Amino acid sequence: MQGCSVISKGNINYLQIFYCNLGQSSILGYALFALWLVVLFYLLGDTASNYFCNSLQGLSNFLRLSPTIAGVTLLSLGNGAPDFFASVASFTSSSNGAFGLNSILGGAFIVSSAVFGIITIMVSPQKVIVEKASFIRDIIFFLFSLIVLLIITYIGKITLFGSICYVSIYFLYVCAVSATHFIYGGYKKERKFEVSSEDLVESSIPMLGYVNNEEVIVQDMDSFTCIYFRKFLKVVELPLCLPRMLTIPVVSEENWSKPYAVISVTLAPVLLATLYNTQMENVSSRSCLVTYLIGALIGIVLGNMAYVTTKSYSPPKKCLFPWLVSGFAMSLTWTYIIADELVSLLISLGNIIGVSPSILGLTVLAWGNSLGDLIANGAMALNGGVDGAQMAISGCYAGPMFNILMGLGVPLVLSTWYEYPNSYVIPKDTSLYGTILFLIGGLLWALVVMTMKNMKLDKLLGAGLLAIYLCFLFIRVAMALGFLKL
Repeated sequence: MQGCSVISKGNINYLQIFYCNLGQSSILGYALFALWLVVLFYLLGDTASNYFCNSLQGLSNFLRLSPTIAGVTLLSLGNGAPDFFASVASFTSSSNGAFGLNSILGGAFIVSSAVFGIITIMVSPQKVIVEKASFIRDIIFFLFSLIVLLIITYIGKITLFGSICYVSIYFLYVCAVSATHFIYGGYKKERKFEVSSEDLVESSIPMLGYVNNEEVIVQDMDSFTCIYFRKFLKVVELPLCLPRMLTIPVVSEENWSKPYAVISVTLAPVLLATLYNTQMENVSSRSCLVTYLIGALIGIVLGNMAYVTTKSYSPPKKCLFPWLVSGFAMSLTWTYIIADELVSLLISLGNIIGVSPSILGLTVLAWGNSLGDLIANGAMALNGGVDGAQMAISGCYAGPMFNILMGLGVPLVLSTWYEYPNSYVIPKDTSLYGTILFLIGGLLWALVVMTMKNMKLDKLLGAGLLAIYLCFLFIRVAMALGFLKL
């Protein structure tokens, strides 16, 4: 069979499973792959929600970052983690950089147009007025980053210095956000934001972009059914959660467990050693064994130190920073592992069903990674009052901007570093021009309508954004199916 000799990237050879092991039952193969796709999306979002974002929140508190700075740095990183690592994973796979470009741009388009449009329509009866300086600042930086990306795509290659300059645009944006905050906001608005944030937390509205779907499902059920439903979910989730629980250190007050903490710092180096051996090519068995032994030795040392220096009833108060950094690093590791497997599955599905992987990245992957933004930003806009709506609108721009500048910029830096002193050749995909131009069109529409409406969220704005996105989606799907040629 055609896929038996083909090896797909990732830990699982999906093409071999589909064509060889399930060759006589393609329906079963599609069903299993669809189920596994849902599981991977769940694992990606759950890792970001329960581990990655908790680590970011702890680091933010430890570093005493203001809510404004934390919002455009750690908040954007938390929201953009799935897209970011899917992009990194796609660039590391052979000749699939176009997949990463389409998934990042598709996600940015969904959040800045579709999600923003839906939120605008939902909150339009509240007649919310958006802060003009912040909105125009975000639009200008977003447009500038897209124009630069359009130029890079047109040139078709980029140097190491060019990729570093591209990434630096995001740091300029952070500086601009800080300057705008201190000029127009000041201390009083900072305090007002903090109180508003506490209110959001008390209302069970997440501050880092993800909603606990389990709580949303069971909050209206009676207590008896709720208890057993929670137990059922925990049993089902255990095989998926246990590997992460045993390798990601967690030091929050509500989730502290000394046995899990000791085991996690012991096994984390072993997981890193395994990841290193699987990512490296042409590594001898002796080198792999040495890597495993070093990882195991480091793990034993760290585990003993954790056992001696921690208490069973509360997380460590002293030397908290290494714990937070290790939790952050292992959350990154698991997010990358899951994103890498997700990209591998989507690329394999593209080969099986005869659809370009870039289309799957633009639609399936982009929408899967953007659902968290829709749920979280929508909840903040509806239940957080004026401040919640302002924060949700900012998230619709800051998150996609982070993905475009960092989610594409970091893989470009790594790729150009690998190709140095030669330039890195951008994957050829003429459809990227259309995606970027539609994105720019959505931003210009928002800028014009918001200015005309005196910065008031209006149904006209939301309907226009949704129309722009649906028009773009129709054109791309029609092109992918061969009904339309441009």
